[in-house]
Amino acid sequence: MKKFLGFLGRILLAQIFLLAILIQLYMILQHPEGYQSYQLYLAQFGLLPFFAPLMILIQLVFGLGLFLGFKTKLSAYVLAVYAVFVAIFLKLPVDLIGFMQYLAIAGGYIILALNAPTAFSLDNLRKKA
Repeated sequence: MKKFLGFLGRILLAQIFLLAILIQLYMILQHPEGYQSYQLYLAQFGLLPFFAPLMILIQLVFGLGLFLGFKTKLSAYVLAVYAVFVAIFLKLPVDLIGFMQYLAIAGGYIILALNAPTAFSLDNLRKKA
């Protein structure tokens, strides 16, 4: 049961940013100015345009890595830092509850990193080989 719950926790934490960015990419691709709209949204919080591709890359690459259990520890630490970044720059100015939620998510990523690898992960396959 412990193995399954570790796997479930990893999947649930991975889906936070992975599904969010897949939905965001779908929205960006549906509109001719979707990417510029995303950059303008981030600019409202004082973030420069180069943050848009960086944020997309982090969520996609490390979210997928966490989902598959590949480089779980690294992915969890990167997403923890990313969650704190989002909390401070995107949530704190407008949403105190959202700020606290993203800090809690960061805490979950740190706990996952400390307990990596989990069951049913690519990290475990590499260990056995």
